[in-house]
Amino acid sequence: MQNCSQDFERYEKQVAQLWLSGGISAGTVHLYLSWVRRFYSFCAQHHLDVTERLTLSEARQFGRSYSGPRKRGRVRASSALIAKNALHAWAFSLRTLGSVLPEWEPKVPPLRLPPLLEEYCDFRRRHRGISEATVKRDVDVVTTFMSLLKRRKKTVATITVSDLDVFVEEQASHRARKTVSTACASLRSFLRFLHSSGRSVRDLGSCVVAPRVRPMEQPVRSLPWSDVKRILGSVDRSEAMGKRDFAMLLMMVLYGLGAAEILSLKLDDINWQSQVITLHRPKTGVRIELPLLAPVAKALTGYLTQERPRFAVTRRVFLSAVIPYAPLTSGGIRHRIREYAQQSGVAAKILGAHVFRHTHATRQVDAGTNLKVLGDILGHRRPSSTSVYVRVAHRRLRQVSLPVPR
Repeated sequence: MQNCSQDFERYEKQVAQLWLSGGISAGTVHLYLSWVRRFYSFCAQHHLDVTERLTLSEARQFGRSYSGPRKRGRVRASSALIAKNALHAWAFSLRTLGSVLPEWEPKVPPLRLPPLLEEYCDFRRRHRGISEATVKRDVDVVTTFMSLLKRRKKTVATITVSDLDVFVEEQASHRARKTVSTACASLRSFLRFLHSSGRSVRDLGSCVVAPRVRPMEQPVRSLPWSDVKRILGSVDRSEAMGKRDFAMLLMMVLYGLGAAEILSLKLDDINWQSQVITLHRPKTGVRIELPLLAPVAKALTGYLTQERPRFAVTRRVFLSAVIPYAPLTSGGIRHRIREYAQQSGVAAKILGAHVFRHTHATRQVDAGTNLKVLGDILGHRRPSSTSVYVRVAHRRLRQVSLPVPR
């Protein structure tokens, strides 16, 4: 018991100072330390090794099982969550101070797919050259279809057209038409694989009747450039999060980046000497080098040198502002965009990173940028993916309009 208490007291002041410098309020620091103190006492009472139990699973178990001295039962779920967050921040800080600890959340090895799906994925990669994101989507669709076959007591050799119809009907009951159409495309590729590999006598791919989705059925969503400037102008760059958010939004606006490119950007991708930034397209796996524009370089410099957490372990550029400084999520980016749009008085039905991407592309088409160049910058594989922006490039459309006959 005494050893645990001494260990806690040895690090208490250093960790508290680290938390305060990391943006955690004094009240939260006091609350976190009280929970860490309880955790040390708990480990001492049960003769447990504190170091080995500073993991996510053990922290959750402690929060669920802890019973305070003033209560006969367990604490509420909200208190258990605070306990978990406190231990996470404590473990991060100890690791920063040089302590060797187990991984907070050990990486879970990916589940091994059934042999049939393993062979199908290998077939898709070798013969179709598709991205890993598409492979994952196809696996999800096929897994759902195989579950349907199991319910209907069928095998891949006894698939009938009625099985396909039931699958499409079930998908259409809770998904949008475009999503169902995409799932049907994945199912067709799987059925053709079954036929080509000799597992099915007939090629049933043509029997999958998907809902009709017209190409470019709706124009892409973009914002007027004046609204974009208003959103950027509402970011308070005197604050830590403001510097980070301004750099993110500026890159989306000037490069047409989506949330995935922003989230995957690492410190090593920025070559300050050559003034080049390397971007990774997670959807297609393509790498592209773009010039590091002066406004972007200035915004990034302000964030990286002044506000990016010094003790962050990850090499990702954009991180949360509080311990344990985890990389941002797409939901976090969307939340910040909507918040700044509300502050600036910009109203739109849909707001997010992709709206900025569409706005950038539309503005480039209006400015006369070559569509092939624009497609390469956006990471498009097909020209049709880029041509959709011509429909909302109003300035260009006005130039090619014919006079109305009198």
